[in-house]
Amino acid sequence: MKTILNVLWLVLCGFWLAVGYVLAGVVMCILIITIPFGIASFRLASFTLWPFGRTTVPKPDAGAGSAIGNVLWFVLAGLWMAIAHVVTGVALCLTIIGIPLGIADFKLAAVALAPLGKDIVRTDDPRAFYR
Repeated sequence: MKTILNVLWLVLCGFWLAVGYVLAGVVMCILIITIPFGIASFRLASFTLWPFGRTTVPKPDAGAGSAIGNVLWFVLAGLWMAIAHVVTGVALCLTIIGIPLGIADFKLAAVALAPLGKDIVRTDDPRAFYR
């Protein structure tokens, strides 16, 4: 079932959202100080391509640097990517088949707002149960 949902996701909105994350990552990698944001953007691009069967968990060693970085990320790219997730989520929820995809898109909008300090793990990973 995860594979079917992932293929539908990829065709309907996953590819274009991943392109947005890659573009944001390339822009972030232009300046040295924003390279960590670019790396986070590339991680989110891979997560957005194939989200079902994976989840995000907080990093146990994430500290104040991640919180400050998330504030900067929110201003630079997070808000815009979250808006893209909400818009595509609403569009997906217009059909009955797209409702599970739209709900996943809304969950990804929250991840897009503050991605630093989180790991992407498979749902069968033991860390996925401790979020």
